[in-house]
Formats: sequence, structure tokens, C-alpha cells
Amino acid sequence: MSLESPYLLLTLLALPAAAAIYVLAQRRHMRYAVRYTNVDVLASVAGGREWRRAVAPALFLVALATLCVAVARPRIASTLTSDKATVVLVLDISGSMHTTDVKPSRLAAAQKAIHLFLDRAPKRLRVGLVLFAAEPEVATPPTTDHALVAQAVNSAGDFQGFGGTAIGDAIALAVRVGLQSVNGPRQPAAVTRQAKGLVSILFLSDGRQNRGTLKPLQGAARARDAGIPIYTVALGTTGASPYFSVPSQPGGFNGGFTMISPNGPMPSFLGLDPDPQTLRKIAKLTGGQFYRAKTAGAAEAAYSKLGSSIGRRPGHTEVTDDFLAGALVLLVLGGGLSAFWAPRMP
Repeated sequence: MSLESPYLLLTLLALPAAAAIYVLAQRRHMRYAVRYTNVDVLASVAGGREWRRAVAPALFLVALATLCVAVARPRIASTLTSDKATVVLVLDISGSMHTTDVKPSRLAAAQKAIHLFLDRAPKRLRVGLVLFAAEPEVATPPTTDHALVAQAVNSAGDFQGFGGTAIGDAIALAVRVGLQSVNGPRQPAAVTRQAKGLVSILFLSDGRQNRGTLKPLQGAARARDAGIPIYTVALGTTGASPYFSVPSQPGGFNGGFTMISPNGPMPSFLGLDPDPQTLRKIAKLTGGQFYRAKTAGAAEAAYSKLGSSIGRRPGHTEVTDDFLAGALVLLVLGGGLSAFWAPRMP
């Protein structure tokens, strides 16, 4: 705990003065003798446990000390969420995300993990969503409406884009979305470090770069220059993976191979390995963290952990009101006990 105005603790010097006044008042009362003929009645009134006489004054002194600390404005260390804090979720929705080496599929596992993140993220945190295959696209701009983002995540499988994986372009778009969330749509052309501590990117991919203009580390360099850390998740196993391809939608290409039989799509076994080396370099370059997720549980654990930490910063929360409430309770308690234990004439 720290104090915003520690010099006001000098008010605690009033405590010894209050105690001295109380002792002097008690001694003054003892100077006077009172004649009372009925000794038995007097004993029933004045008798009792001596320690009870000190309880109310002790509670008063503790309440006074609590008030003295309150005026110094005490603060405790805590994690805070800025009104401009933003997380941009970047999700790979290329054809390989339908691979079933991660049950029930890579895409379904990623969607569930993102839902866990949204459940744990602070309500004030702005969350945006970028979907990408060969080209990136903003599914939802940064918003505090996490339910809207969740709906877009559920609809990620309906995204129609050309096949492939453009990691560098997706990162560059996420950086631009994050900067606009912090600085407004009319941000300067030159990249500044104003986003440091306010914007983070959570990036998930199961493949290697094979499309796009920017290379992965070129996109990561833009995030580094903007002070935006990227937390990367490499989803999927290595080796030949079962892949159920689906026919391409009009105007789109799923990036896989369609094998049609009378019973529907047939599984093909392809080498659809993720690229953990590149994603690790991206995280290291930008000051983020890398996660390797070979199972749905690992992906959920990563997103759950990030949901409890990302978008927050160390800070202090003032607890003056708590101290004032505590002092009030002590005063009421002291007064109540004093009235309850006060002797009564028969």
C-alpha cells in the first residue's frame, strides 16, 4: 500500500493527545466521593468487568487512527484497464483450418479458445477481429461489445477469401486497426509509439506464409515500431494431417483440394504444418509471447491466460472510501457497546 499524501499522517499525532485527555478526565471523576447508603444496590450498578470500560475508548482511538490514514489517501497496487486499451484478434481462416488433427477441427478449436478470451477480458477492453487467408479483412472494428465480436468469430467459417496464408499483410492490417482505435481514424501517416501499452495483437495461424505482399517479419516490424506487442499461437500438429476439404464458394477459393464421392467430401492427408519458428520470431521481435498449441486444450489455456492479463497495466487504486467506511463502523460499534454496557439504576 502507498499513500498519495503521506505528510498527512502527521494527524496521527492527535492520538496521544486524545488518550491523554481521556486519562485526565477519568482521574478528575475519581476526585469526587458520592455518599450512597444502599451498598448492595450500588454494587449491582457499578459492578462488572473492568475491561469493558476501556473497549469503547479503544474503538474510538482506532477509528480516529483510521480516519487519519484515510486523509492521506491510501492506494493499493492493482491492474487497470484504460478506456483506450485495445486488443486486435487475428484469426487464420484459410482452408487448412478445417484440418481435424486438432479436435473437432483447428478452426472450431480456435473459435472456442477466442470465446474463452472474450469471457475473461475486461468489459471496458476494446476488442477487434481481423480474419485472413490470402488477404486480410476487418470482421469487427475494436469495440467494447464483446458479444458482437463473438458473433463474428462464430461466422468466421463463412468468410470467403482466396486461398493461402498472408501473415505479414494480416499483421500490418491489425497494426493499422489498433492505431486507429487509439489515435482515431485521422492518425498521422508516420508511425508513432503512442500505442505502447494500449494496443496488443493476439495472432493465431496454423500455416506458413505463401501469399501476400509483406513478409511476416516485415509486418512484425511495423508492430514493433508502433510499440504493439504480438502474442502468437501456432495451432496444429506436424506431419500428415487429415483434411476434409469443401467445394469452393462462388467468388472464393478454399485453398484445399476437393475430393468428391457419393458419400460427400473425402479426407485427404496433407502436410499442413504450422510455422512455429516464424511465429516465435514475431513474438520476440515485438515484445509479445509465443504459444505452441497442438491440442484444443492448449489453445484454450493460452487464450484463457491472455484473457486474464492482456489489455491491463499495473497501476494503483485509491481505497480512501474503504478506510472511511471502516472508521464509521468502528465508531458505531464503540457507541453501541458503550450504550449496551452502561450501568442502569434499578
